[in-house]
Amino acid sequence: MTEHVPRSIEVMRQQARDELAAIIEHRCRAGEDPWQFIPDLPSVDEQVVISLRSGAIEQFDLAEEQSRAHHPSAGRETFARFEYGVLRRIALEHPELSEAVWGMLDRVERR
Repeated sequence: MTEHVPRSIEVMRQQARDELAAIIEHRCRAGEDPWQFIPDLPSVDEQVVISLRSGAIEQFDLAEEQSRAHHPSAGRETFARFEYGVLRRIALEHPELSEAVWGMLDRVERR
């Protein structure tokens, strides 16, 4: 089992910048028009929030599947409440990311 090594927000931001730059470069080399796809890419801070939340959501997958097994109609709602809680916790623990978090909550609610 790999041990989780906490990363600073600045390190995560740099990794997000690098990842987004690689995506843009790859898609431009593939002949795509950056004006068409760049507006749909997450911001650097949104990418950091995605990284922070992914671990918690992966840990929750089993519980979500178990809740669906016992209460099939409750699965999606249970997951949505969990996702909201994760995003809220990230906003409270990392105030510098709160604007990105609330933008992502808007997207979750639209889904």
